[in-house]
Amino acid sequence: MDRLRRLGRSVQERWRTEAGSLRSTLVVRWRVARLTWEASHLLSCAVVGFVVLEGALPPLALIAIGAATGHIPAAVRFGLGSPQGHALLWSLLVGAGAYAFSLMRGPLEDLIGSYASVRLSADLQYRLARAVSEPVGIEHLERPEVLDRLSAATGELSTSRPSDAPMTLAGALGDRLQGLLACIVIGNFRWWLGLMFLVGWVAMRPPLRRRLANRALLARRATPVLRHAWYYLGLTWRPEFAKEVRLFGAAPWALGRHEDAWKEGMAPSITEARQFERVTAVFAVGVGAMYALGAGVLGHAAYSGTASLRTVATVLPMFMMAMQVGGVNTDDVTLEQMLAAVPDVDLLIDELSARREPRGTAPVGDRPRQLVRFEDVSYTYPGAATPAVEHLDLELAAGHSLAIVGVNGAGKSTLVTLLARLRDPTAGRVTVDGTDLRALDPESWQRSVAVVYQDFTRYPLSARENVGLFDLGRGIDEEVLLDAARRAGAASFLEVLPDGYSTVLAPGYRRGTDLSGGQWQRVALARALYAVARGARVLVLDEPTAQLDIRSEAAFYDRFLELTAGVTAIVISHRFSTVRRAERIAVLDGGKVRELGSHDELLARGGVYAEMFKAQAAGFAPAGGTEASRDG
Repeated sequence: MDRLRRLGRSVQERWRTEAGSLRSTLVVRWRVARLTWEASHLLSCAVVGFVVLEGALPPLALIAIGAATGHIPAAVRFGLGSPQGHALLWSLLVGAGAYAFSLMRGPLEDLIGSYASVRLSADLQYRLARAVSEPVGIEHLERPEVLDRLSAATGELSTSRPSDAPMTLAGALGDRLQGLLACIVIGNFRWWLGLMFLVGWVAMRPPLRRRLANRALLARRATPVLRHAWYYLGLTWRPEFAKEVRLFGAAPWALGRHEDAWKEGMAPSITEARQFERVTAVFAVGVGAMYALGAGVLGHAAYSGTASLRTVATVLPMFMMAMQVGGVNTDDVTLEQMLAAVPDVDLLIDELSARREPRGTAPVGDRPRQLVRFEDVSYTYPGAATPAVEHLDLELAAGHSLAIVGVNGAGKSTLVTLLARLRDPTAGRVTVDGTDLRALDPESWQRSVAVVYQDFTRYPLSARENVGLFDLGRGIDEEVLLDAARRAGAASFLEVLPDGYSTVLAPGYRRGTDLSGGQWQRVALARALYAVARGARVLVLDEPTAQLDIRSEAAFYDRFLELTAGVTAIVISHRFSTVRRAERIAVLDGGKVRELGSHDELLARGGVYAEMFKAQAAGFAPAGGTEASRDG
């Protein structure tokens, strides 16, 4: 009895698993149908029409050809002009027509599939782009789980993209319909034989499909490892890596790491594929017996004269078509890989929506008018053991300049991201004229902050678009753009490019060209000055002279006050020739403000700033003397 109870519980659990798997399968397929409907109603109708044609035309053609075969003896005996001959001709006409239309399924599938893929891909990309752009800051773009889901949802790690799922699913449904009609035709010959084929194939499909789904799921779970694999492969051909990879001979290492990572990520999926092959081999015995029985029954009927030539010609090809009702082929493998990534779209959108904080609505206007204040601000990066900024108090007077200095890791760049609200403090708050920064409209505030980052972006766009980035999509002000380029010292080399300001600043494009590091830094500075001229009220310069030559750096020092006049400016630099021109200087150490004052005040204090200044000045002092360091 105990054994029977255990067996009963095992069967019940198996059925629950099967039912859960079926529900999950149906939910994902229904989600694909909804995504297609939301993308285009007309497209959805076209896909449904294709399913009907895919399922009905091949059986119809075979039935008509079978009927024509059965009419041949009588037509030969009585002639084509007889009723029997006319029946043959009509059967051939119907069969040829159905066959001709069935030949059009391939081009039609390609046409609808291409449109569906492009339309759904654009729709999914828009949804994903909107989801990842919705949060105010950038923290979510640094979380591995978000990047993993994004990679899976876009299909960038696989040739099976979710956007290709509608037509692949339509083809699979068409195959199921073909198989069902074939079983009905067989059942018209012997009802129990048609039922046997239907039940046999339908019973075999769930365990086979579950194996395929599990294989696809295992591949999706390997996304973190596969991301690394594709990164290593990209080291061998991406321009930003190409020089050093070749100079240091790292290409073989990168390819080896790619191979190792790919094998590690795909190992569970490959193991599942081998188990699938073993299960398929077991089922092949049952399939062979089923078809042997069917062929034997049909052959005996034909031999005994109880089945006509028409019946034999019609039923025989239906045996092979019946496998479509539950058979598994390469399209099913591809489909499961596509469907495995579909939930990532909704999961990513839901996850980002759940983490989204209330957005401020207060208008920014012409803030800051008085003061930007960091009030007991702390920030710890996700996964970090120690805070990058801790209990920081700092005031930035509107319309004045502040320089920030400190050793690497002191929290300087973190402070800038907090000011631009790319991150929110984990403790404390940032206020603008007394209003919490989180209460202000985030997009408006971020457009009020122009930053020249130390690792500024080199966009493969025209020089005009690189400088006028602030107004892309709204119309670039040419007069302001030319003035910003002139003030940044970029006009002299941008004007002589092959197509002037229309030249693409990337060598991989037609008539495109690259710039030197110093020239790119001037373009980045011009981009920020353009934004300031068009309404940004806070200017942040993060190591603005890092890639400039000595002469250009000296010219920048001389024009620092002109460039920052009238705006709330922050300059971050290790070069004291720049920071000494700021009205106030803050020394950051360990995420806290250790000293604050003017250049002269901090030198007189003889603290950290004075030590750092003298250490740097000593590097420019004449051998055996310290006059340069004394003069500063």
